[in-house]
Amino acid sequence: MLADPDAIVPAVEAISLTKTYPGGVEAVRGIDFTVAAGEVFGLLGPNGAGKSTTIGMLTTTIAPTHGTALLAGHDVVADPIAARAVSSVVFQEAVVDRALSGVRNLDLHARLWGVAPAVARTRIADVSDAFGLTEILARPVVSYSGGQRRRLEIARALVSEPRVLFLDEPTVGLDTRIRYELLDLIGGLRNRTGMTTVLTTHYLDEAERLCDRIAIVHDGRIVALDSPRTLLARLGEEIVELRVDRDPDGALAAMRAHGVADAAAFAVGATLTVPVSRNSSRDTVAAIANLGIEPEALTTRKPTLDDVYLQLTGSRIAA
Repeated sequence: MLADPDAIVPAVEAISLTKTYPGGVEAVRGIDFTVAAGEVFGLLGPNGAGKSTTIGMLTTTIAPTHGTALLAGHDVVADPIAARAVSSVVFQEAVVDRALSGVRNLDLHARLWGVAPAVARTRIADVSDAFGLTEILARPVVSYSGGQRRRLEIARALVSEPRVLFLDEPTVGLDTRIRYELLDLIGGLRNRTGMTTVLTTHYLDEAERLCDRIAIVHDGRIVALDSPRTLLARLGEEIVELRVDRDPDGALAAMRAHGVADAAAFAVGATLTVPVSRNSSRDTVAAIANLGIEPEALTTRKPTLDDVYLQLTGSRIAA
């Protein structure tokens, strides 16, 4: 069953969701978000931020310590079977059987989900065609390339026609060309099916390209949640980045005191990031020189989501 675009019930709800592992390790520290039907929603952050644990709790594979998670209104703890019935998940680790053919993997998944054989044949043909798998379906999966296996994993998850599709780091480990080909396929899912997609990633371009909204995750908490455009807008159209080895904090304070930098500017070590707001980047660079600040290096560029993450957390996404 595909998501109803007029549905009032959110596709996904996380309410004060928390996971603490034995030994007191807090992987997720009380996060809240809602995903509308048909939305593409991203959890963006570095490895270890809590993204995969969050997906695990939403997909019933990890029990929450506290809080509530709902899929299309079904509580993942109180009614896990109903929650699983409306969702599919593609984990980081492959789950397809490499000894079997591609079509056999798809057929087995359809049977497990109770899809009638005639319906399954049609769906398998459709997803195989959409993901460019038709010509290789008869081959054993062990002969597939990494990109082909990843496409099969996603096609397998779509055979049950879920209302919510979870993709946990869907392109990790793929080379650049294959990664972008797969992104094109993922990006077209909503147009073809109308389903809700929730993905985790630490690739900045991936989140910006695919997601309607992004939750930036740091140390088990959501530190910002908005559209990529709005998140980037907090840093303006351009930034000046400079490295000041001698007293960077003093240099930043001087720039703020003279109106060269505002509250959005920040320092991480010896690197200062100064969003350009009122003046041009050329004027900002000139004003920095007039203050007697002598950077070891200086550049101007467009802001990225990594800059947003740095401003919020003091560390990089792609560490």
